[in-house]
Order: sequence, then C-alpha cells, then structure tokens
Amino acid sequence: MSSRAAGGAAVDTAPGTDTPPLLSVRDLSVRFVRRGEPEVVAVDGVSFDVRPGEIVGLVGESGCGKSVTSLAIMGLLPGRTPRVSGSVLLDGEPPVDLLTLPDAQLREHRGRDVGMVFQDPLSSLNPVVQVGVQITEALRRHRGMDKAEARDEAVSLLRRVGIPDPEQRLKAYPHQMSGGMRQRALIAIALACRPRLLIADEPTTALDVTVQAQILELLKELVAETGTALVMITHDLGVVAGMCDRVNVLYGGRVVERAERHELFAAPRHPYTSGLIRSIPRLTSDPAEELPAITGSVSDNLPWAHACAFAPRCPRAIEECTTTSPPVEETPEHLLRCLNPNPIGGDA
Repeated sequence: MSSRAAGGAAVDTAPGTDTPPLLSVRDLSVRFVRRGEPEVVAVDGVSFDVRPGEIVGLVGESGCGKSVTSLAIMGLLPGRTPRVSGSVLLDGEPPVDLLTLPDAQLREHRGRDVGMVFQDPLSSLNPVVQVGVQITEALRRHRGMDKAEARDEAVSLLRRVGIPDPEQRLKAYPHQMSGGMRQRALIAIALACRPRLLIADEPTTALDVTVQAQILELLKELVAETGTALVMITHDLGVVAGMCDRVNVLYGGRVVERAERHELFAAPRHPYTSGLIRSIPRLTSDPAEELPAITGSVSDNLPWAHACAFAPRCPRAIEECTTTSPPVEETPEHLLRCLNPNPIGGDA
C-alpha cells in the first residue's frame, strides 16, 4: 500500500524493520526569491526517513537539490532569500522540528545531535585557526570539557580517523595538511560531539581515488561502530553501490525513485535512474565504445506542476509526460514517480 503525508507528500517506510526514524523529512521545499527575478524552486516536496545505524543516499546530478536539502536540514541556507517549508523532525523527548527552531536552539542541535561533513574541507575549515582549536572548540561548547580534556579527546579523534602523529597535527593549519588529511580532520570535527546523525555532502569530490576509498571505508566503520545514522549525498553511483542501504534518486528537486540499494541497481524503474547507472564506467566495457550519457543538462526541465521535469531528456518520454505531472506510486519497498517507467525486470 502507498502511504502519504499531509499535502500528498510520499512517506518512506523502511522494509523489514519497525525501528522508528531518527530523522523524518516531510514535504521539504526550498524556494529562492529575489526582487524582480522569477522564483527558483530548488527543493520541491522531498520526503525521506533515516533510521539509527542506516546509511541513506541522496543521489543525482549537480543542480538536482541534494546539497540544498542538506543545508535546509542543518539551517545553513544563506541570507533571507530562501523560503523553506515542510518539516524536519529529529527524534527525541519530545521530537523537535528543526525548521521551526530559533537560531540559538538550532545551534545547540548542530554538532551535538547532527553533524555535517562538507565537500571542500579547505573552504570549510578556518584557514587561520589551528585544526586542534577547531576541534576543541566544539568539545568545550557542547560536551563541557575543560581545556586539557578537550585536547586529549581531540588527539583521540584524530587518531581514530587515521591521521598519523595526531599530537603534532593539532598544531597544524589546514593549508599545512594534504587534502585527505583535511577531510579526515573535518570528519573528526563532525564526530567530536558524538552526533546521532551525520550528513556527508560529497565528502570525496576533491580527493584522488585511493584517498576516496579510505574516506568512504572510514565512514562505514564509524557508522558500524557507533550506530550513527548517515546521509550520503553524492552524484557517484559507485559510492552508493558500496555504501548505502537505501537510495533516494533526486531530479528537479523531487525524489523520482527510492529503493533498497540492491533492488535499485538490479532493476531501476525510472529512466533517469537507469541513465545514471548506464553512465558508470565498467571494467568489462569496450574501451573503443563511447560511454552512454544522459542527453541535455539538468537545466532542461519542465515545471513539475503540469509535467515531468525529466521529460525533455527522457528516452521513454510520451506526450502525456509534457502535459501531466506524474503521480507517486509507493509501496514500503519502492517509490516511483514516472508515467512511462522501465518495465519490471528490464535491464538498466
């Protein structure tokens, strides 16, 4: 049976578990408004759940709304131009809606309950403050440690994320560390207050392949050891294949398909999902063959209000796709938003 939240937003129910969600995002919308310019809808009614110890993926091309979703959850959207609606419920006694909290209360939840790893550590870390100070600051504010306790814990965190000679690295500035070490330091800061939820926004984008694998393995180990829930935001389906339990595929600010990882890769129903999967390089592919690609760009879309946003780029588009907004079909195992999906059991 399909399930929906108020206002028609699709609700995620994880298969095979009665564990209550740690984070419930419902009908989240973000609109950017500037005087004299048309309104830009970056996120359009996104709903998903994250449970303790679960790794949930948000996948799609740049511009599909992944990072804006994470920034809205954290309350980090810039300035006064965004208009945010919906709810972001964080489990607790009682549960709190992060979207309704004043800034002072929201700051108490950041770090302590929800941590974030940004995609560019060089711009995320303060360039004129030693790494050790950036870690101990969070420990002293949120965990009430004195200076000596915070320093010892900072050394332990750096050692835990695989940074050699952590005592000396506390004194280093971000520019004195390699890209991989900076990313590990950023993860250490995010973990400093033992958050129940970690959001990783493209955490391996600027790293070489070897370091990428190390960072991803580190995140998996931390989730397994601590039971922390992880939201992995990425455009790389190779990352998703190796990490995520459940995957949300976003396009035009909406979730167009959601499924358990193995089901999604074995039998993608949405043409956008299958297009993303086909574009992954394979060792068995003929080097002389051109890699399949999705035509057009993410800006070539139609309004969801009266069409399918993906229709101008879709190889399975029919006339109805340009005149009718696709309804959401949902079961506990799968969500699909498409008028002419791939046949069940068809190839990706």
